[in-house]
Amino acid sequence: MDLNDTARLRQPRDAVECRLGTVTDITYAPHSAYIRRLRLRFPTGDERTYTTDEITPATRDDDRAALETAFIDACAVLRHACRIAHDYDEALSTDIIGLLLALYEAARTRIGLTLDPARLPEYGDHPHADAPPQGQP
Repeated sequence: MDLNDTARLRQPRDAVECRLGTVTDITYAPHSAYIRRLRLRFPTGDERTYTTDEITPATRDDDRAALETAFIDACAVLRHACRIAHDYDEALSTDIIGLLLALYEAARTRIGLTLDPARLPEYGDHPHADAPPQGQP
């Protein structure tokens, strides 16, 4: 990794660490090209230091892929909940449909993702948002 590259923590411990960070400092092992630590600056302004094992290179494209997966996950879960709620409480089912419509609209207007309710995977039948995007270790 180089200065100004972007990275994400493999196991974030808080909300700040879930964000994409920018490499602002690199500490090398003495007499070596081995990187011991990297300092990341997060969009919140926080700067934190990590070992190379704690982070993985990531880009905004990876963020988009994670967002798409998260939207698909959320819609699949809400659709499943709506099916259950339909027999349990019709008003609850109606509220869940409202949430689904809001998610569809947010996905379409904010990231240009058009979700087709008929083509969403069934709940539990697809990779989840916490899985690394394709091409990442």
